[in-house]
Parts: sequence; C-alpha cells; structure tokens
Amino acid sequence: MMKKISILGATGSIGTQTLEVIDYLEEEISVTAVTANNSVDLLAQQAQEFDVDYAVIMNQDHQEKLESLLAGTQTKVLSGLEGILKVATLTNIDLVINSLVGSIGVRPTLAAIRAGNDVGLANKETLVTAGQLVMSEADAHDVSILPVDSEHNAIFQALEGNQRKDVERIILTASGGPFRETSAEKLEEVTVDEALDHPNWDMGGKITIDSATLMNKGLEVIEAKWLFDLKFDDIDVVVHSQSIVHSLVEYEDHSTLAELGMPDMKVPIQYVLTYPERKSNELEALDLAQIGELTFEEPRTNSFPCLEYAYQAGKAGGTMPAVLNAANEVAVAKFLQGDLKFVQIPEIIAEVIEEHQVINKPELEDILQADKWAREIAEKVGDQCC
Repeated sequence: MMKKISILGATGSIGTQTLEVIDYLEEEISVTAVTANNSVDLLAQQAQEFDVDYAVIMNQDHQEKLESLLAGTQTKVLSGLEGILKVATLTNIDLVINSLVGSIGVRPTLAAIRAGNDVGLANKETLVTAGQLVMSEADAHDVSILPVDSEHNAIFQALEGNQRKDVERIILTASGGPFRETSAEKLEEVTVDEALDHPNWDMGGKITIDSATLMNKGLEVIEAKWLFDLKFDDIDVVVHSQSIVHSLVEYEDHSTLAELGMPDMKVPIQYVLTYPERKSNELEALDLAQIGELTFEEPRTNSFPCLEYAYQAGKAGGTMPAVLNAANEVAVAKFLQGDLKFVQIPEIIAEVIEEHQVINKPELEDILQADKWAREIAEKVGDQCC
C-alpha cells in the first residue's frame, strides 16, 4: 500500500534528499504536499515533478509567483504558517517529514500529532524547546516520532528488539566539525566560509555552524533525553572524526550496540520513510578495510563551550532550553551575516541564559514567549558586543 507524506521544508538539505530517496522508492511513496520558506522556483519544480496536491510558501510575498508557476496544474497553492499547519494535519497522509529549520517547527509538529499523523522529525528545535509537551501529546494520540537525524536514528535502530529499562547509557558521536584540531587562538580568526566547510556532511548553513561550535551535539543531547526517555547523566558525547559510527547504546550488561554506515543522510531518511520495513538502495556500502581506522576522543568543551551550555539548559529544564536555542539561532545568524566573530557565538548564548528566569512545566505560549524574549536579548547583546 502506497505511503502518503507531506514534506515541511522540502527545498532544504533534508527536504531535497528526502525527495531523492522517494524518487528511488517512487512505487511505494507518494508526496502529497511540499513547503518552502522562500525558494519559490525550486518549490514549484518539486510540486510539478511529484504531482503534489499542495505547495506551501511560508513567505506570503511569493504566493502570487508560486500560483503563476503552478498555473494549469492540479496543485493548490497555500502560504504562511496557516498553510504549513494545513498540510501537516491532512487526514489522508501517513507521515509528516518536518525538516523546517528553527523553532518555527514546533507548531506544525504539535498540529500533526494532534491530527494523528506520524512525524519523521528532522527539526531538532521541536524537542529542544518543547520536548515534554511534544512527547506527552505523541503518547496521548498514539503517534510515532521517528528521528531523521543520523545520531538519533542510530539510537532508534540500536534499541530495536531491546527493552528501554535495560539501557545503561547512550553515546552520541560528533564529527568535531572543521575546527576539531584548531587552537583557541586561531578560533578567534575563523571565517564564515571556513566554518561552513564541514569535513564529512553536506548540510544547511545553520546546522553546519552548529556542528562547528558543538551546539548541534548539545541540541541533540536535549533531543535524545525526550526521544528516548533518559536522564542527562545517561547521555554521553564522544568525538568521532570519521562519522562512520553514528551513535551507540550501552546496555546494563555492558554490551554496546552501534549503528555504522557511510556519512550519508539518505540512509536514515530512507529508514524513516520505509519504517518498519527496510528496502534495498544504490547508496554506497560501508567498507571498513578501506576506512582503515576509527578514532574517538573527548570533546574540547574549553574551546567549544556550547555543548556544556546545552547540558546546563537541559538540566535546568522548563523554558531554559527554548532560550538556549533562540539565543543560538540569533548568534549564528549574526555570524553568518558577518556581524559576529565565531568565538562570540557562545558568549552571547551564555549571557542570555544567565539572565533568564526559568518557567517550569511551561505551556506552548510560555515557550513561545521565552523564545521571543531570548531573541530580543540576544539581538541586544550581539549589537553591544560588536
């Protein structure tokens, strides 16, 4: 039976790779809806290629152009957050792939869950900012949250057939980014182009910078806490520069299961799309002899404190993770615009989380207000320091 899906963020890195996987699995998966923020031309091309029912452009200024590009097709054009919520809650779909970037992904995830749709989650901010609320809603509506990120997907696979109560800890692997061996002095002079030059993965700009600062791994720690119902003390991070071991689960008998593969996001994407089945593909197979060696080391938190800030925010709980995430988004955006130094990203985050008064057990509106507050403070701090 053909599986029908909506893809939120179809023109981004995860979205385009998802469509490439679907193109290979074309007899098994049908795309019902695609969305984009500003990439109207690519969105129109995707809508036509996959004959979708809905195409949604977040930036409403582009709606008229999208309608013109799709004139004569059966695709209905929508815009804004309302349009994204519409295609996340369609009753005739089986799965929503949420690959939106940033905290904008929270509302569509909750809407999809409440509509009874399973979610393939690539938007880590959803669980970072509203993990308790999202997982409670998923349980209440008997909805599956399937992790797309390679690390969480690896944990998900390593848990298959085992009992959560037997888990001693999980170990998330980090590539270390492009500056794994860069001295603290040289980090002061890092350029945007250097920070965007990831050694292993082909990702979007924001997540690539997060990888360079280790904030990406910090956000994944918070995500993992909610996805797998763990304590923060049971989640470890190790730097593995080859990105072959995608993460590990250690059980109470000290058996440790790992998921390995080439650093290619199409593998976890396909697993989510075809779950609970596996399908053959033409992706590159792992050749350990050719890889030669696998190395592991402790993360350099003195040079990359964002990982520690994420642990601190996660343990503080409440609205603090949302504040951490919002401050990071603002700081990364300023760095990408050339308004900050690389080393000032964690400085801004530290100052914002220091000022925040945590609201425990927050509702969605509390989280959104904390997000708004953190962005305003981060903008102010960023302007003052530069």
